Amino acid sequence: MGIVVLTMKASVIEMFLVLLVTGIHSNKETTKKIKRPKFNVPQINCDVKAGKIVNPEFVVKCPAGCQDPKYHVYGTDVYASYSSMCAAAVHSGVLDNSGGKILVQKIAGQSGYRGTYSNGVQSLSLPRWRESFVVSEGKPQKGVTYPSALTYSSPKSPAAKAGETTKAYQKPSVPGTTTPPVTLMQVPGTSPAEAVHTTLPRPSPSTGSPTSSPRPQPVGQRSRELDLWSTITSTSNQNSPRTNPGEMDLWKPGSVLLDAGFVPKEELSTQSLEPVSQGDPNCKVDLSFLIDGSASIGKRRFRIQKQFLADVAQALDIGPAGPLMGVVQYGDNPATQFNLKTHMNSQDVKAAIEKITQRGGLSNAGRAISSVTKNFFSKANGNRGSAPNVAVVMVDGWPTDKVEEASRVARESGINIFFITIEGAVETEKQYMMEPNFANKAVCRTNGFYSLSVQSWFSLHKSVQPLVKRVCDTERLACSKTCFNSADIGFVIDGSSSVGTGNFRTVLQLVANLSKEFEISDTDTRIGAVQYTYEQRLEFGFEAYSTKPDILNAIKRVGYWSGGTSTGAAINYALEQLFQKSKPNKRKLMILITDGRSYDDVRIPAMAAHHKGVITYAIGVAWAAQDELEVIASHPAKDHAFFVDEFDNLYKSVPKVIQNICTEFNSQPRN
Repeated sequence: MGIVVLTMKASVIEMFLVLLVTGIHSNKETTKKIKRPKFNVPQINCDVKAGKIVNPEFVVKCPAGCQDPKYHVYGTDVYASYSSMCAAAVHSGVLDNSGGKILVQKIAGQSGYRGTYSNGVQSLSLPRWRESFVVSEGKPQKGVTYPSALTYSSPKSPAAKAGETTKAYQKPSVPGTTTPPVTLMQVPGTSPAEAVHTTLPRPSPSTGSPTSSPRPQPVGQRSRELDLWSTITSTSNQNSPRTNPGEMDLWKPGSVLLDAGFVPKEELSTQSLEPVSQGDPNCKVDLSFLIDGSASIGKRRFRIQKQFLADVAQALDIGPAGPLMGVVQYGDNPATQFNLKTHMNSQDVKAAIEKITQRGGLSNAGRAISSVTKNFFSKANGNRGSAPNVAVVMVDGWPTDKVEEASRVARESGINIFFITIEGAVETEKQYMMEPNFANKAVCRTNGFYSLSVQSWFSLHKSVQPLVKRVCDTERLACSKTCFNSADIGFVIDGSSSVGTGNFRTVLQLVANLSKEFEISDTDTRIGAVQYTYEQRLEFGFEAYSTKPDILNAIKRVGYWSGGTSTGAAINYALEQLFQKSKPNKRKLMILITDGRSYDDVRIPAMAAHHKGVITYAIGVAWAAQDELEVIASHPAKDHAFFVDEFDNLYKSVPKVIQNICTEFNSQPRN
């Protein structure tokens, strides 16, 4: 009996052990199944920039072909967040052109980014930028969970369009900890791109915080603004009887902007009942503002810039009889916000300025100046012709492209370029500038009249009155004067017997063809004419006719005289009868046309013309003496003396004469 009991106990123990072992294996299998979910690596396109993604650290998969130069990279090793992440990975050597996985980590902005050529990719230099990133091989670090779907700062990102899903932003988690997700909410009245900025209007230090603006902000000397901003907010909070802790960091446009010149809606409704001004007739200019909408400026500074424009518009007293104003915003590319004829009073211009939204991108001021030269100052856009053209370029720090060549073309087109540089480069930042001394290379004159340097965005409002005073001083707008509208031109025409009646009409046609090239009016280019043989006579003076049709008709009416050839006496006569009445601010041009050698001396009269500031062009035909033409002509003779063998070929000299007149005008020093 005892033996049977022992056997049963052994069986029970054996069964218990079997069940225990089976349970352990079962638990191991279950543990294996739930140990780690499969990680899906988000795939992005080559053009996705790090600044478009809110997550501070993530793994992504790049496609092939990101070595293409159309995908821009800024920096070396450390890249500005305006760069293509995949192209940066190729530049750094983490990937080749076949693509693959990369680990992206956001870091603080830099005071400048140096461009280099590496692994088939040319990276570019860039000024200070708030946010940066580094790339490494796409191997997840231990203890860090990476997002399987990226959070974009805008729902219209390239990857989102391609089917990439977005979700609430969640920090990388560490095992054993839980972090509630932070949902990006859009506040009513803001655009999606502004949603992440809604509660972050204060300037912040150079950090790579995930809650930073998706458009990176510049750093460097701007950190000094923090102290000023702290003073402003502390003063405001002391004056306020109640301030909730959550409201202390909010920028209150109502209080700040009203002090700077914004008009409340109730005041606008009252003012609209008043008679609309026709504008200040003492400031009749056609004015274009080129405002910086680049990502580096940030949203708060962009609002300060708009407030500055509104204050200028108010001070100008805009109207059809006075100044007209348009605005072009530039980033990567320029865009006209409104042109000269869109708004005809200051209140409407201010309302239009308030509606402008920031474009982002780089700070390509040179491209904007070229666009304004080609397109903005056209008759279709409201350019009046009788008013000087003025372009005021506002730039945060420094441009990301070159402005010299674009500005030269603008100046030669009669556009007066002003530059307002806010928070320009300090000495240590100048190495990152695309074009050192860019403002002096751009402006109409380098005497300081056309340049304003502002140390801080907070002091920009102090430049309103100085700028308005300068743009309205039309007498000093030197670039309004071009080679076509700033001269008194006196034609000295050989009417000697050797010319003949038929050829004389050909000479008059040359005079008409040259005159057609100029802008003729009382205040622009004026034309006069003298005919000579042994004697001289004034056909018409500078004050006789003030329109191009009247000038052309007067040329047709000139009668052929016939006689000898006293060219020296004719030059003296023209100096006394024509150029004695020339305006002091006009260039004096004498164009002498002759078919033979003079009977009298031409050296002394030619020297007298030179001493009186008269620029002489000598055109010889048929039997004219080349050596005498060179004596008559201003120095250098090769640019001022022309010879054609037949009267019928005189028309061929017109383009060369006009070209040389303009080349000489445009080569004048700009100081």
